[in-house]
Amino acid sequence: MQDGGVIETEVVPTPAGDARITWCRGSREARQVLAVGHGAGGGIEARDLQALAGVLPTRGVTVALVEQPWRVAGKKVAPAPKTLDAGWNALWPALEKPGLPVVAGGRSAGARVACRTARSLGARAVLALSFPLHPPGRPEKSRADELTGAGVPTLVVQGGRDPFGHPDEFPAGTRIVEVPHGDHGFAVPKAAALGQEEALALIVDAVAEWLDGLPADG
Repeated sequence: MQDGGVIETEVVPTPAGDARITWCRGSREARQVLAVGHGAGGGIEARDLQALAGVLPTRGVTVALVEQPWRVAGKKVAPAPKTLDAGWNALWPALEKPGLPVVAGGRSAGARVACRTARSLGARAVLALSFPLHPPGRPEKSRADELTGAGVPTLVVQGGRDPFGHPDEFPAGTRIVEVPHGDHGFAVPKAAALGQEEALALIVDAVAEWLDGLPADG
């Protein structure tokens, strides 16, 4: 954390087991909460989630890093989508406790959860990091309906070489930021013109600008 920020951990019971929220707050007064969940293959240590948590609190955004119950329990395989949704729904009141507008977000499977539940939970907006538009090599298995069905302002941040969906595969009208040369985890090759730190800075700056531009009434 930068600027003398505060990190606090909260355990939240859900029907799927205990979830965990790591609150990342800055020294300045926050105006909104960005809640982001992890993917099916990793946790909140993902480079993009950590980059957001390290910088956005300095810009007036409290970042809540959400760990689903299966991850807290130490399991290696994520459960079915409806179980993920149930855990997210159950912990949502804890995300609203600061009394600020909540932007729902996540990476990969976490982005799908945020999209599927945004409207019913009253999320202000959705941040979809590395949205898995389709399984690798299976574009006919599109999940575009989850993305377009979010029902709230949505920003997609996608790697230029993400096998789960290249930026140009997304539906027309999608607000999308491309990370050049980035894979599903936003890793960029050493030979790329864009370095790894530059790629992360691009993500953070784009998300910060988008959050700043959200309408006050959601």
